[in-house]
Amino acid sequence: MARHSDSGKERRWLQIVQRWRKSRLGVREFCQWRGVSEPRFYVWRRILRERGLINEDASTAVAAAAAPAFVQVAEAGSFVPSGIELVLGAGRLLRIRPGFDTDLLRQLLRVLEEPSC
Repeated sequence: MARHSDSGKERRWLQIVQRWRKSRLGVREFCQWRGVSEPRFYVWRRILRERGLINEDASTAVAAAAAPAFVQVAEAGSFVPSGIELVLGAGRLLRIRPGFDTDLLRQLLRVLEEPSC
């Protein structure tokens, strides 16, 4: 029985795969960073390749795997802060945008890091 394609899902996964390619990250790192299921990523990448929507040859995969660990992303003076990520106890992650209220952050950290009763 043939499954009908969902064009919305197809477009979403095409964008995800294109973002992965531009990121120059490995699949596992990219999926963790974007909160995407790694097995589902591989399934959709294969589906998109089979449908002719992406062309991924061996040189693309090798280039992505051989990407340098560190690359310069901005010249001095052009840096725009994107925020801070704090890893708290119990695997909690706190994302803080530029211009945050430092007093409010201190209060929030005290509450979050208090031992539970």
